[in-house]
Amino acid sequence: MSDLLRAPAEIKYAEELDWLESIDDNPKPFSWRLSPKMIRLFILGSERADGLDREVSQKWFGDRSIVERAIVTLASDRGLLLIGDPGTGKSWLAELLAAAVCRNSTLVVQGTAGTTEDHIKYSWNVSMVIAKGQSRESMIPSPIMTAMENGVIGRFEELTRSTSDVQDALISILSEKYISVPELDSDNIVFAKPGFSVIATANSRDRGVNDLSSALKRRFNFVRIPVVTNRKSEAEIVRFRTEELLRRHQIELDVPPTLLDVLLQSFSDLRASAAAAASDDEKLESALSTAEQIGVLEDAILHSNFFGERALTARTLASSLVGSLARREPEDLAILNKYLHGVVEPRSKEEGGSWPEFLEGGRDAIATLS
Repeated sequence: MSDLLRAPAEIKYAEELDWLESIDDNPKPFSWRLSPKMIRLFILGSERADGLDREVSQKWFGDRSIVERAIVTLASDRGLLLIGDPGTGKSWLAELLAAAVCRNSTLVVQGTAGTTEDHIKYSWNVSMVIAKGQSRESMIPSPIMTAMENGVIGRFEELTRSTSDVQDALISILSEKYISVPELDSDNIVFAKPGFSVIATANSRDRGVNDLSSALKRRFNFVRIPVVTNRKSEAEIVRFRTEELLRRHQIELDVPPTLLDVLLQSFSDLRASAAAAASDDEKLESALSTAEQIGVLEDAILHSNFFGERALTARTLASSLVGSLARREPEDLAILNKYLHGVVEPRSKEEGGSWPEFLEGGRDAIATLS
């Protein structure tokens, strides 16, 4: 695993999955590797009441009912659609579910404007077709077709980014559970084996890009992933991801709790400002998601490690926040400048602590970018 830039969940947590599988005596649907109860435990972590010999870490932070409904959906004959704002952990939850169900989360189609039917059905090895003609051997199955043949989970990221033609092709797969290959005279139907399902994700901010048809909606169970608003939960997510970053880069750097509080409070302030804004021009282009919050902290940690004094400071954190969130110039810079003068400056005078240095670092970053 050390030679992989980013190991998929089934490799990253292979030892834990092996152990859970060895002690799992609960009923399993189809050819699932873990039972629904163990999948929930793998994703949400163990509790003392579970009576296990070892601790299972929490990997996704959210409501238990969301995970349970997602698991139940996969045990049915309907697809699972995880929908929510950017940075709410939809893709990560989909990866964890696929890893726990079938130990393969890499059968993924990425939805874009350029995604075609071939990406979810099949294409051809042109050189083999020229040499030997069209056959099953010269056919290149899509990740979804491979999932059907093996009775495992296929994933479709950003479903609403793909065109209506691609979405219509998916309707047939989800309803009929087979793919026809009319180019072949025989062996020209690929049937789905028990255990096959599709986990799709959709960005709620993409509404209107390529809306799902009512026919496709009927083939999916919708599970909405809410934005994390609980301060404690958000802190746990940020801390979890930050610890992973430190381990991956073998960085020994302390993240003071006071600076984590400053980051959390800053994002909370900016979200409140966005909610009260009268128009989009008065909002940051950033979604201010938990994922972006993690990105700001990661940027500050790496900068401190490589170019600073190997200690995270409020100045570096403020510089990373401005650099990460100022995507439109001069609009976003004006919004951040207003936040620093209207909120951070009074707070730095009243509370002190890390806020004065954070204010100074933010001002310097804005001056540099202006």
